[in-house]
Amino acid sequence: MQPESALAIDPQPAGMGEFSRITGIFFEPGKSFADIAVRPRWIAPLLLIVLVSMAFMISYTQRGGWRVMMEQQMANSSRSTQMSPEQREQGIEIGVKYASLSAYVVPILVPVTFLIIAGVLTGITALILSAPVKFSQVFAIVCYANLPGVIRGILVLVVLQMKNITDFDLNNPLMFNPGYFMNPKESSKFLYSLATSLDLFSLWVILLTAVGLKAAAGKKLSFGGAFFAVALPWAVFVLCAAALKGITG
Repeated sequence: MQPESALAIDPQPAGMGEFSRITGIFFEPGKSFADIAVRPRWIAPLLLIVLVSMAFMISYTQRGGWRVMMEQQMANSSRSTQMSPEQREQGIEIGVKYASLSAYVVPILVPVTFLIIAGVLTGITALILSAPVKFSQVFAIVCYANLPGVIRGILVLVVLQMKNITDFDLNNPLMFNPGYFMNPKESSKFLYSLATSLDLFSLWVILLTAVGLKAAAGKKLSFGGAFFAVALPWAVFVLCAAALKGITG
């Protein structure tokens, strides 16, 4: 007869379902990221982000947003004064044609972007800060941490439907950053780019990513260290982008 201790098997705790994880990111991020670190699944949040992004791109295309953008760019271009009306129209048509394909590029661009971000964060966290995190964990954390982008995408879709397409600013459609209240034509390009980057949703994503890295690394990484690992590359990217914008205009 086998001893009773051999028959007693401690049951493994059940993991959270995808719906619980997704909602938990907004209400109980620590608990959700702890589960994500143990079971680094990423398909559900990535699919949700891609679908919302595609919905916006398709809606923007159907409302003629690309044509409006190309016409405005052509009107502000010094080169357009040297072109005939036929050449300007041809340039606009070509621009609209290629820009309209962006909806089909989103399913590739979003995961590739997340892979790059996860690679950078894994390098900083695991190699520089010596925290025991794996790339698979960080990639899943990045996917879930970007779920606030779904809320942002839905809000942008609402604004797109409410506004005249000529008044819709594709680069900065929501009033959740200081740049929204600045005049891009009169302000410094560097300061305007910097102000638009200080967005509420961007800061939300940074905080969630830091919470996720802390959950994955456990006691080996403080929240301050996790926040540093996320905020440093973001700040470098924002400053470089703003500097480039200031130089090129």
